[in-house]
Amino acid sequence: MISEDNQNSCKHYEKKCSLLTPCCSKQYSCRICHDEAEDHILNRSTVEQIICSQCHVQQEVKKNCSNCGILFGKYFCLKCRLFDDNDKKQFHCDGCGICRIGGRENFFHCNKCGMCMDINIMDSHRCLENVSHRNCPVCLEDVHTSRRAIHVPPCTHLLHSSCMDGMFKHGLNTCPVCNQSLVDMKSYWLLLDNEIAHTIMPPIYQNYKVNILCRDCHEKSNVSFHIIGLKCKECGGYNTTRIGGDDPLPEETAASQVVYEASQSEVSELEESWETISGEEDESDSRNNLTDPSSNQILFTESLDNSYTIIGQNPLNQNPPE
Repeated sequence: MISEDNQNSCKHYEKKCSLLTPCCSKQYSCRICHDEAEDHILNRSTVEQIICSQCHVQQEVKKNCSNCGILFGKYFCLKCRLFDDNDKKQFHCDGCGICRIGGRENFFHCNKCGMCMDINIMDSHRCLENVSHRNCPVCLEDVHTSRRAIHVPPCTHLLHSSCMDGMFKHGLNTCPVCNQSLVDMKSYWLLLDNEIAHTIMPPIYQNYKVNILCRDCHEKSNVSFHIIGLKCKECGGYNTTRIGGDDPLPEETAASQVVYEASQSEVSELEESWETISGEEDESDSRNNLTDPSSNQILFTESLDNSYTIIGQNPLNQNPPE
């Protein structure tokens, strides 16, 4: 509502009148003050009466006071019931149905998207039906009437610039709706190219291929597997995901277990020491003492760092759980 210290303005607009809201018959400096205080939204076009902050005369909506003649605001929009003494290069857009800031010459209205956009993306933006009449996917605030700056990503799923900055701080750089990159990532892709070039994969993975889908260009590729990232063959980006149907692993990879024959004496020794191993030894020590009872073989799996990990779950002469 109107501040007792300064009846001419509020934190949102500098002006010399207040609105008499028809929905709740209260006096507020502006519609935003109303919306912040009430549990409903003021339809700005329904306001028919205003009150002069200088002479306190109630009157119809107009640019100057009908009693004292004071100018309520240097910018005045009858359609939006908007007054403001601060120059923000305001203009009313009939397509949007509201006033915008930033100068009419710097924006164009896209009828399909249903909003004004930066004139620099007139020929490059991707149209999405009434995209502005949706909520920001991060904070869920209405985008169309929001007073915060809006970012238009390549996918055209609009979100607040401040919300996007918050995502970047947490390492998130893709659209919350479709996972497409929010900004041009080419410089980052070059860094990944360099890192991959200096990170050699183990021999068993060097010829391994996987199928991927690019979230940016939506093309499918069959590419070499790498732990750092999977590069799209079409656009060169790394915003990709595996889609299955991969090539089979090489024989040496699929059979990456190395089988060692154990002598009967070794088996006997393992049988005698198993209780001690399982009860007193570290888990890392007990790994090297598992065998296959049917073949007297000790089974290991070779890992990427050339260490060995046992495969199989049951020690000698131990019954499996039911």
